[in-house]
Formats: sequence, C-alpha cells, structure tokens
Amino acid sequence: MATTDSTTHPCDEVLPPTRMIAFGIQHVAAMYAGVVAPPLIVGEAIGLPPLQMTLLIGASLFTAGLATALQALGVWKIGARMPFVNGVTFGSVAPILAIVAQQSGSQNPLSVVYGSVLIAGVLAFIAAPYFSRLVRFFPPVVNGTVITLIGLSLMPVAIKWIAGQDSDAPDYAAPQKVLLGAVTFVLVLLFNRFLTGFLNRIALLIGLLVGSLIAWPMGLVDTSTFESAPLFNLPVPFELGTPTFSLTATLSICIVMLVAMMESTADMIALGEIVDRPADEKTIAAGLRADGAGSAISAVFGGFTCSAFAQNIGLVALTGVRSRFVVATGGGVLVLLGLFPVAGAVVSLVPQPVLGGAALVLFGSVATSGIRTLSKAGLGDPHNALIVAGALGIGLIPVVAPSFYDHFPEAMRTVLDSGISTGCIAALLLNLLFSKRREPQMS
Repeated sequence: MATTDSTTHPCDEVLPPTRMIAFGIQHVAAMYAGVVAPPLIVGEAIGLPPLQMTLLIGASLFTAGLATALQALGVWKIGARMPFVNGVTFGSVAPILAIVAQQSGSQNPLSVVYGSVLIAGVLAFIAAPYFSRLVRFFPPVVNGTVITLIGLSLMPVAIKWIAGQDSDAPDYAAPQKVLLGAVTFVLVLLFNRFLTGFLNRIALLIGLLVGSLIAWPMGLVDTSTFESAPLFNLPVPFELGTPTFSLTATLSICIVMLVAMMESTADMIALGEIVDRPADEKTIAAGLRADGAGSAISAVFGGFTCSAFAQNIGLVALTGVRSRFVVATGGGVLVLLGLFPVAGAVVSLVPQPVLGGAALVLFGSVATSGIRTLSKAGLGDPHNALIVAGALGIGLIPVVAPSFYDHFPEAMRTVLDSGISTGCIAALLLNLLFSKRREPQMS
C-alpha cells in the first residue's frame, strides 16, 4: 500500500492506478448482483420486452455508479467522503411492485414510480440534517423489524421465479424448474461456505453463472436479448418514463426512503469505526444528502432509490483497503457497465429458476440482517416483543394474503399492499406507544 504522510487519513489515500482499478472491480463484484436484482424483479413484473429490460438494468448500473462516486468523493456538503458504496436498495422493490400492480392499466407504470422516487429523493436531501438528529426515533427494534420484513416480503418473488408466474400454466413448478432452482440454491450456499477471499465475495454471481450453464442444455436460456441490445447507449433523462405523480405512491416510497436513511446512518457509524474515522452528525448528514441526491438523479435516468450497500463494509474490513478513491473507481466501473447495454444483456441470460434459487439466499440474507439487528433490541422486554409481533403481523398480511386489501379504496392500496410500508408505520407507532409506557417505570 502506498505510503502516506502523518496528516493523511487512510480514507484519503490514493493508490497506484492498477491497484485502484483491481480493488474497485472487487467492490463492484460484491454489489453487482444487488444492483441488477431490483430492475430484474420490477422489469419482470411489468413484462418489459428484452430491449427495455436491458436499458432498465443499464440505468440502474449507471445511476448506482454516479451515486457511489458522489458518496465517496463528495461535492460541497454532499457525500460522506468514506469508502461507502451506494446502489439500488432492496427496500424499494416491494412498494414499487405494489405501485406497478395498481398502475397495471396505465401505459407506463414506471412513470409513477419515477415520480415517487424523484420526490422522495428531494425530500430526503432536504431532511438529511434534521434526520441525523432524530435517530432516537428509530431504535433497533424498529429498524430490525423493517429490515426483516423487507426480506420476508420478497420471498414470494423468488418462489414465482422458480415455479413460474402463472399457477395455471402447464409448466408451473415443473420438475426441471424446481430442480434447477434447488441446484442453484445449494451451489450459492456451498460457494459461500467454501470459497475464500475475492471468490467468496462473488459467490452469488458464481452460483448464477454455474446455474445458467446447467440450464443451457435444458433449453431454458434465452439469447434473443443480444439481437436487440445496442453495444453502447448513453442514458437519456426520462428515456424509460416521464415522471407522473401519485400521493399514495409517493408516500409509500417516502417511507422506504426513511428506512433507507436509517440503514445508511447505521452503516456509516459501522464503517466509521472500521476505518477509524468516526461518523459524526455532520458526516451522517452529508451521507444522507448523497442518498437523497443519488435517488433523485437515479429517477431522472431510469433507476430507483439509492442507499448504502452494507456488504461492502465487510469488504473494507476484510481487505483493509480504506481508500475512498478505490470505491469511487468502482463507481466509475459501474457507470461504464451502464453505458454498454450488452453487459445488461449478459445478466438477462440468467433463467428465472436460477435467479429464484439464488434469490432465496439473497432475500433470506436480508431477513437475517433484520433478525441480527433485532437481537440487539432487547426482546426480553415484553414491550419490545409486542412491537415486533404487532409490526410483523401487520406487515406480513399482504405477503401471505395478496388479495386481503382488494376491497379497500385504490388510493389506499398502494401503501396497504406493501408489507414494508404497513410494517414500518406499525413499528413506528407501536414503538412510540410503548416507549411512553416505559417512562413511568424508569422514574
């Protein structure tokens, strides 16, 4: 590692170009699957044709790269200026799917999604300095419940990828689909268990690659995307949809953005400890502004909400490479991938059963992160246990019974049909209720 003077912090260290690129690509490998999964989920739900699916994936890569560079390098009071990676947050997937379902009759349901993300990003940018002072309203019992719901609410998506979208179709849950999903599931687990170092960080991608190779002779790999995918495409503002606005849809995404801000705050605190640069209120506010600005920019170019990628914090701890310029280089690599849709076409080769098998591990990991956070919440306290029980019960209603709210007004269903939104609201309200009950006991 290059030497630095006594006044230079490791986060500000500039490494030789070859090492910067190598370590930057490693960060991209650690987050790539997480960036492309949300557009794949949303695109499949909408039924986008191959070309538009490729452009949607490219837009997510491009905007994740911009958001990451903004977070790591910083501009004015925007950006934490730490080795902090931003990308499409999984938390937005379930609410976006609910919005898409409600807008199924419209010509382009993505327009409402982009309008909601744009407003949520701007509001997050404005609220950043205030939110950094209000973290006390989001203790682990709330944050852990919401993160757990994110993982659980996405599980049906993985199952549908494996079995198929139409339960009446002749090949629904066909043995070869289930077998392919199961093989991929086992491979991802084994690769995570036995691979080490860099290969361990890309175990999910290796599982997708091997699963796709197994699916190829089975005739389950569709190569038609390459016929329509352009070699180069410069993302154009509003190419995938001009923003339109819906109050209920915006409320739903704002709730997701609120949760994402809490997650980013926790990640910044953790990363600050690892790199020996404590994340104070000023740093957190700057990082949250980058989340908001990155999300707003993302909506303009066809991406979704952007927030922290926690897996890259583990990568910093593992490698000991603290330079924020390494992460910024990784952001540049993501931008390049977004500019070449053929890279997105490669991703679209992955058959749905393979993606579903890997997604079971991926979504399960998100739920596990929530459970880990809940372990710090003191669930021995009966009040905390009731908060989790009530919020999970309400949040899981649309997951286990998707038609439960069908008789409610359309305007309400965008929020009600998203377990993450209803669960978050329930957790916040229950925490406020029971925190008041605790005060007399402590006096």
